[in-house]
Amino acid sequence: MTTPSDSTTGLPLPSRQTGALSHIRVLDLSRVLAGPWCTQNLADMGADVIKVEKPGAGDDTRHWGPPYLQDEDGPTSQASYFAACNRNKRSVTIDIAKPEGQKLIRELAMQSDVVIENYKTGGLKRYGLDYDSLSALNPRLIYCSVTGFGQTGPYAARPGYDLLIQAMSGLMSITGQADGEPGAGPVRVGVAVIDVFTGMYATTAILGALEARHFTGRGQHIDVALLDVAMAVLANQGAGYLNAGVVPTRQGNTHPSVVPYQDFPTQDGDMLLAIGNDGQFVRFCEAADVDWARDERFATNSARVTHRRTLIPMMSEVTRTRPTSEWIRLLEAASVPCGPINDIAQAFADEHVQHRGLRVEQERYGEAGCPPSDSVNRICSTASPLRLSETPTTVRYAPPGLGQHTDEVLRDNLKLGSDEVADLRAKGIL
Repeated sequence: MTTPSDSTTGLPLPSRQTGALSHIRVLDLSRVLAGPWCTQNLADMGADVIKVEKPGAGDDTRHWGPPYLQDEDGPTSQASYFAACNRNKRSVTIDIAKPEGQKLIRELAMQSDVVIENYKTGGLKRYGLDYDSLSALNPRLIYCSVTGFGQTGPYAARPGYDLLIQAMSGLMSITGQADGEPGAGPVRVGVAVIDVFTGMYATTAILGALEARHFTGRGQHIDVALLDVAMAVLANQGAGYLNAGVVPTRQGNTHPSVVPYQDFPTQDGDMLLAIGNDGQFVRFCEAADVDWARDERFATNSARVTHRRTLIPMMSEVTRTRPTSEWIRLLEAASVPCGPINDIAQAFADEHVQHRGLRVEQERYGEAGCPPSDSVNRICSTASPLRLSETPTTVRYAPPGLGQHTDEVLRDNLKLGSDEVADLRAKGIL
């Protein structure tokens, strides 16, 4: 069998209607969040993503509830978590533990540009589905492995989870209230942020490998580890330690290097001020009718950092004199960065969020309606934030039902007849 190339996949070329990656096929063997987040990015940009799931069970996140997807009668047994990272994909059920299933995966890999998996290091080698095995069949294949700790090192065999990595990387040590404050102690970020960052880094690496393939003609193996990503996204906090020897500590909503950059109480609640330079501080003082900008203790950011314990109580006393909405109106007019501290419902109700179309509602089955095995048709998700002027992201498939596209993919991609598909299903392969 010949090795596929960009021009022989049979996929449509990039356009405004198809997306930037419409000529790319991705075989998604990943589960939970980091890998699926990556493949959803690729799918939103038009890639044909075939998501392989375990028959009868599927991706772990299909069961991570509550909350649950709803049908006409209310909540179902399908967790809403799955909808966060599986839009625009086709779901195929294949049991990769069985030789017949492994054969199907190999055949799909031979037609694919990218394979992504997040099994434990070396976990797919026993099935003949590792990088060496699949790249021998398809030298142009880009194979992305997402693990907790990477393909090498003393922790390589360990399973990795976002919470564990937040703890081990030091991220939790700088998240939460400062020691001595009420509620002090390490706190995880409210979203599995390392999984999400890992998915974004994996997306970037895959796009880089695809670009390199134009010149080398070959694919490559990508090793993306949650711990590596977590250490990288420590950003300024990591750089501060590495270059100045300063071990950062928790400081709640305050910033170690910028003041004032935090929440403040108002007459009816709280607001967020993000004053990032001296000019913005001057304008805040003018709007608040105070003369602190002329005080040498507060005239520069460095001085404000040094004297934050004096400045912040003074500011809090002033911000309590007006309601949040009045402060925001006043400060926005003065070009001072500020905003309300919304809950998620308030955030989605925000007029700007609505204008940007960040809520997407899709039908899983369309006019055909739900099959007997599935009662969920309408699903909401957050829109892709990627805005490309010439090849915009596309919305094609709702987060799929388990195995929703199995027959379609096996028929169209592998040219299997209905009898062959029925036989595989009877054997428990599908």
